[in-house]
Amino acid sequence: MTSLARGLAVMKCVAEAEQPVTIAQAGRLTGLSRASVRRCLHTLLLLGYVGQDERGYAVRRQALSLGHPYLSLNALAARAQPLLDTLRDTLHESCSLGVMEDDQLLYVARAEAMRIMSINLRVGSRLPLHATSMGRVLLAGQPHAVQEAYLARATREKFTAKTIVDRAELLIELSGVASRGYAMVDEELEVGLRSIAVPVARHGKVVAALNVGTAAARNSVADLRDMVLPALQQAATILSA
Repeated sequence: MTSLARGLAVMKCVAEAEQPVTIAQAGRLTGLSRASVRRCLHTLLLLGYVGQDERGYAVRRQALSLGHPYLSLNALAARAQPLLDTLRDTLHESCSLGVMEDDQLLYVARAEAMRIMSINLRVGSRLPLHATSMGRVLLAGQPHAVQEAYLARATREKFTAKTIVDRAELLIELSGVASRGYAMVDEELEVGLRSIAVPVARHGKVVAALNVGTAAARNSVADLRDMVLPALQQAATILSA
């Protein structure tokens, strides 16, 4: 993928320049030949990522679309943090925001409850989708074909005796999550750990999940459903808006 690497180098060069860049300048800055730079800039021009005038080449707004998902995710996490902090202070339990990335659950925001013994999770932590409440919420928001493809390629580790790993059982569980609007995981990821999660949607599409994790000794399944779920749903509604 040498051509891709060259194109990205030229794009970076133009993007970082304070004024339009000529082919000769881009060649010196990237170490590429003029011919290579010319071909890269011609392609970027056709795609709308750069523009050209008598002074040279400059980045166009179209290039912002390349970073939009990353910027949107950061903005979502920033908006979620105060909600997570409030949830934690109200429920006295750790709360998190997660998204699906590379067939895993990625934690992008978290409010940790202060306890002597706590779950070792932080922003950037990754967990399997199939055995987590947020992972199941995220999977349940995907089309059936996407769910099938994930289950076909993913390694579904059985973490405890309760972990659901069977493909058919997981599809039934995901259908249930989609219909009831939340996922409950009862000691499937780790013995003694329960969690409940709800979706965060944008324009009708599930883009993230909010959850509360707790020790099984502190909260029963009924406690999570009756006391924690309403607070989670309220926070998700605010974040979705």
